[in-house]
Amino acid sequence: MDASIAFSLLIGLVAVALFFDFLNGLHDAANSIATIVSTRVLRPHYAVFWAAFFNFIAFLFFGLHVAETVGKGIVNAEIVTPAVIFAALVGAIVWNIVTWIAGIPSSSSHALIGGLVGAGVAKAGLGAIVWSGLGKTVAAIVLSPATGFALALVLVLVVSWLFVRQTPFAVDNAFRVLQFFSASLYSLGHGGNDAQKTMGIIAVLLYSQGMLGQTFYVPLWVVITCQSALALGTLLGGWRIVHTMGSKITRLNPMQGFCAETGGAITLFAATWLGVPVSTTHTITGAIIGVGAARRVSAVRWGIAGNIVVAWVITLPATAAISALTYFATRLAG
Repeated sequence: MDASIAFSLLIGLVAVALFFDFLNGLHDAANSIATIVSTRVLRPHYAVFWAAFFNFIAFLFFGLHVAETVGKGIVNAEIVTPAVIFAALVGAIVWNIVTWIAGIPSSSSHALIGGLVGAGVAKAGLGAIVWSGLGKTVAAIVLSPATGFALALVLVLVVSWLFVRQTPFAVDNAFRVLQFFSASLYSLGHGGNDAQKTMGIIAVLLYSQGMLGQTFYVPLWVVITCQSALALGTLLGGWRIVHTMGSKITRLNPMQGFCAETGGAITLFAATWLGVPVSTTHTITGAIIGVGAARRVSAVRWGIAGNIVVAWVITLPATAAISALTYFATRLAG
């Protein structure tokens, strides 16, 4: 292939990856702002600016462990080609658009992981999969919402005990202020984990084309552009999913919103430091259900929660299938 054509193809694929990152922010805006909007602490338009800012600066607080996991810990970096990356991104983008239109808070993260697996297997068979990395990612499908649920539930119980002698008005006012901090932490965790997935995709693409030398790493320009694309997507917002996350699962007050965001943020911080690409959607959903269940089990609309879980389960196989078909179509067209 002519060098200029190859370079143009590379630029095009980086642009597609950034488009996915933008859609990730658009699709997952609810993760950062649903609770603070549903408690009426901030109006949606102000909330997205708040979330986008903390999405962008997240790279200042976290290492790049998640990017390394996605870049070389899901499929073998040696089998990655532009066709594999293109197919993976198509699978993830198609799934994100379908679930965004339907208002379903599915996982952009697992859509991308499923896309990588599907395209990698289509290219080189099951031997392409790095089972240790895929295993911990699949385990996080269960562990991240469960951890968010447990932490939020415990926080509600602890906070309720600490403020038992305060009037409801005083508690409400206190947590309206505190929720600014918890929302900031959650947006920071969201930006720290989610943007790194696209960083990993772009970095492994550059590595596969010999542009990073012999050692895999994530260039600074990739870090900045990915954080910017995610923040821009968050800024434009995902209002359909905000409605589902913020009010359809359970109703929240500022104290409950604080507990949900704090529990979710702790989960994301830990996962990002451990290099596990978790779903921010799964995490905040588990936390919201946790605070609802702390009030009473019937406060949670389990039918809505069940539909969301179904979307989680089918995301990996659905995106893997779309990506595999895209890879085969690309090869036939080539």
